[in-house]
Amino acid sequence: MRDQLRRHYHSIRNRLLRIERREVHEIRRWLEDTENLLHFSVVVIVPLLIGAITWIANVSPIVSFLVYPPLASGTYTLFADPDGPYSSPTTFVGGMTAGALSGWFALEIGTRFWYQTPPEQFQVQAGVAAFGIFLTGIVTWALSLEEPTAFSTALLVLVTGSDRLAYVTGIIGASLLIAGAFVLWRQHFYHERARYLYTSTHGDDQILVPVRGETSESLALFAARLAAAHDASKVVLLRTVSEEVIEETETIVAATQQGTVPEAPEEPPDEGVTRAAEELVTEQQLQRLEGLKNLVESTVDVSCEFVIAAEGNSAGETVLTTAEEENCDLIVCPYETEDGGPSSFVRTILKGNTDSIVLRSSNGRTEWRRILVMARTSGEPANAMLDFAVRLLPPDGTISACTCISHQQERRTAEIMLENLVEQFSTGIETRISVASAEAFLDRNASSYDLAVVGASTDRSVLSRVVSMPTFKRIQEVDCDVAIVHRA
Repeated sequence: MRDQLRRHYHSIRNRLLRIERREVHEIRRWLEDTENLLHFSVVVIVPLLIGAITWIANVSPIVSFLVYPPLASGTYTLFADPDGPYSSPTTFVGGMTAGALSGWFALEIGTRFWYQTPPEQFQVQAGVAAFGIFLTGIVTWALSLEEPTAFSTALLVLVTGSDRLAYVTGIIGASLLIAGAFVLWRQHFYHERARYLYTSTHGDDQILVPVRGETSESLALFAARLAAAHDASKVVLLRTVSEEVIEETETIVAATQQGTVPEAPEEPPDEGVTRAAEELVTEQQLQRLEGLKNLVESTVDVSCEFVIAAEGNSAGETVLTTAEEENCDLIVCPYETEDGGPSSFVRTILKGNTDSIVLRSSNGRTEWRRILVMARTSGEPANAMLDFAVRLLPPDGTISACTCISHQQERRTAEIMLENLVEQFSTGIETRISVASAEAFLDRNASSYDLAVVGASTDRSVLSRVVSMPTFKRIQEVDCDVAIVHRA
């Protein structure tokens, strides 16, 4: 009875842990979109900071309640656009302080020279308000501290009555506290978000390469250059052997033993012939894999292994199973066609639960110096595509990130999206926006690049892929290699 209860307990616990890991992964993927991260920061961090200022105001008479309106709006401006023109800590603190001091000065001048009776608290004289805003504009312009919240602090100081010094002191102290928290968040988290949130930056370093077709050298070196960007990475070369190949080899071995070369064996070969055929096939594959292994290790400083697997009913399923058995988190395979479209092998790989890159090689290139990344939107797939491009890039190479729009009115949104994508990488990345379809842009510009990186669109729904066919299926012949990226 106890054993049964214990088994039920562990079963329920493991299921809950799987759900928890899946939810954490989904949240992490959601936060990979910079816009989502900024919205999350505004919703979580801004209330916490304002709450901290409120607590300080409750225990200290220095911070006035009138500090809150400009402080809240200024804090939102900082965290909603961390690299924007109003997100400088100096501008934030200096602008609010300059506005408060300008309003205070305008109030003193008005009381002494314009009005005989000083205004009561929460009463504002029109001339003083206008002069305070004018003075704030002049001061902030001269000191390059132009900020919207400066004008609100200039007006609010006019209704503080005799608490002007406490108000200005509270503005300085509270803004310094907010600015300090913002600097720490921006420097140690926001600008380092790729390291904390993006799975491709610390994964995809155990790479399985199915050796198929005539571009195996290009494929192996492509995977090796990706792996070399991470420590403790390796490349695993995989060669699958089908039953048909073994049967053909058995025929040759049997004919060789008999001294003839019959068109077909008259009777099934015995176990000795089968074993000899398998050994011959394995030896041939080993020689080829050994040559690729030596090429990888001599060209790129990365560990390389190889494995031979018997191919089952599906070559794609065999590759996916081997990737799981060899603990590989990325598959790099060649592009194959069938009836004018991707073959069943490619389709199986792109539907698998392992990250994959399908390389469509045009001329057997083994180094990629000019890389184009076609980004449809922000998020995990685009981040991974750019990360792969950075890992491939030699020191003297260049990367361009491009997005295609339908109307000129979409340009500003596209610029913000590309800016959020590229700013997280230390490598200088050019951004391009084209008012054309992706296939039209590639047709005109592919010859200027060595490699174009596109998404497999497996993050989209089935209906979405039916309505708008994935880019890699729409492009036909292009004058560069194409890497199709699938995020499991």
